Amino acid sequence: MATILDGVAAGGGIAIAPVYRLGESRFTVKAKYTDHVNHEVSRLHDSFSLARRELEDLHRRAHQKMGEKAATVIDAQLAIAKDQTFESEIVDAIQRYSTTAAWTASQRIDHYLTIFKNQSASQGNYYHSRGVALQDFKKRLLAHLLDEELPDLGKLDHRAIIVAHQLTPTDIIQLNPQLVAGIVTDVGGRAAHFLVMSKEMRFPTVVDTKVVTERAATDMVAIIDGTHGRVILQPTPQQIDDYQRKASQQSAHLRELGVLKNQETVSADGHHFEVAANLALARESDELATSGAEGVGLFRSEFLFLHQKNLPDEESQFWAYRKVLLAAGNQRVVIRTLDVGGDKQLPQVPIEHEHNPFLGMRGLRVSLAYPELFRTQLRALLRASAYGRLAIMFPMVATVDEFRRAQQMVDQEKKHLIQEGIPVGQEYEVGAMIEIPAAVAMADQLAQYADFFSIGTNDLIQYLFAVDRGNEHVASLYQSLHPAVLRAVKQTIDCAHAEGKWIGMCGEMATIPAAVPLLAAMGLDEFSVPLGQILPIRSQIRRLKVRQLQPLIHHALAAHSPAEVRALVDQLTSYMK
Repeated sequence: MATILDGVAAGGGIAIAPVYRLGESRFTVKAKYTDHVNHEVSRLHDSFSLARRELEDLHRRAHQKMGEKAATVIDAQLAIAKDQTFESEIVDAIQRYSTTAAWTASQRIDHYLTIFKNQSASQGNYYHSRGVALQDFKKRLLAHLLDEELPDLGKLDHRAIIVAHQLTPTDIIQLNPQLVAGIVTDVGGRAAHFLVMSKEMRFPTVVDTKVVTERAATDMVAIIDGTHGRVILQPTPQQIDDYQRKASQQSAHLRELGVLKNQETVSADGHHFEVAANLALARESDELATSGAEGVGLFRSEFLFLHQKNLPDEESQFWAYRKVLLAAGNQRVVIRTLDVGGDKQLPQVPIEHEHNPFLGMRGLRVSLAYPELFRTQLRALLRASAYGRLAIMFPMVATVDEFRRAQQMVDQEKKHLIQEGIPVGQEYEVGAMIEIPAAVAMADQLAQYADFFSIGTNDLIQYLFAVDRGNEHVASLYQSLHPAVLRAVKQTIDCAHAEGKWIGMCGEMATIPAAVPLLAAMGLDEFSVPLGQILPIRSQIRRLKVRQLQPLIHHALAAHSPAEVRALVDQLTSYMK
């Protein structure tokens, strides 16, 4: 009899294949004293050295398979493995208490894990991220100290659905993507760290099923529906036939979407929209022509800075920005200035330790606090503006004053470049990312100075509800379709349009099918989404009749819950078909 499990949809598509169940690493470390302290210290150093070499190799493999963005996920563990102070703490404890390396390392790491767990409960995803990296490193270190093997997905020799309690970034790197049909886990949400990599490989994925490892066994046939978050174990022949048909329909639909690449995004009743791409790396711009993107709605410039030995200079930044602008041709490219802080730290920028980094030095605040760093980036951006339609966007804008200060620095650097005889584009734009409730409240005034807005819903929703979506205890409160979110979005759109400015959205909300009709009816001008979601969103918009959706806005804003909003959308859009 088939077993049906529901979880969180974390990667679209359907897969039907046998299960490969990954065992958990459960190393038992007992308290042990030793008379051979020097030997234990030597074993610890050797184990750290082996872990460093393995992680460096994994980093190279991640870069080759998935690019820089995925490789940066490994850097947190590499930083731990290379931390001489941390290693010395364990050595000191071995010498002080005459305990074995395995026991001492385990105790010391558990001490930090407890600290990170307590801090992540109150201070956000930054400490949760550090805890995940440290837990993964602990397994690797203990495997060497105890002479045990880590579960190795590299041993998979046939196409299968990976089933695990949880996966780590290092697990994903070891996968042969040709053999992975899909991924299912007991725990995790859309913010799970391994998803940064699995999404690059585009596996159908369902997480947070709670019990899949209890119900699934290796070689058992399973179906994954990564779009709807459903897993079927030991499906019936009828269920297999049904999902094979659905998979064929999805493939046919994707082929049909290819026709849209050279057409404008216009609704069924003539309203024009733009669907642009979210990019993290300059080399991703090579995919713009084949993705159907109508420009770039968000280029995350921080990936030029993160995990580099030295900060990128003006010249290297200029060439990266120029590459994206040239690839986009006459389409607009929105480049977000340096957005670090929170869970993205730059070691070259000495930000003091903060008890809550997500409410501290982030985004534009860092740029204004380090003006030379900011001015170097602005010069590179302005030089690149001569090669395309550039829009400069400041992240984490909270007040009109800080936006105007940043805007003035743009004007100053433009003047300096012109005095130096360096070409600058004539029609670049300067805008604000709206992701702080204060910016929503002051959107009418911000719109008087900004050339455009882009709503960053990922942070905006978290700040609206005072919720860390990486915290499993409160993640359920992160609700994109909540009327409170819709009201904030509607207010921001209205303020932009009142000043004759265009407005986009670059957060995850822009990719939610139930949100697209609402956003279109509110008058959102641009949807900026990952490359793989551009054509599906464009196809959905082309089927909408925006005028007939207008009554939906009034009812959705007056609703009491996301479920009520979703029901309203389903009712009206089904009526329009």
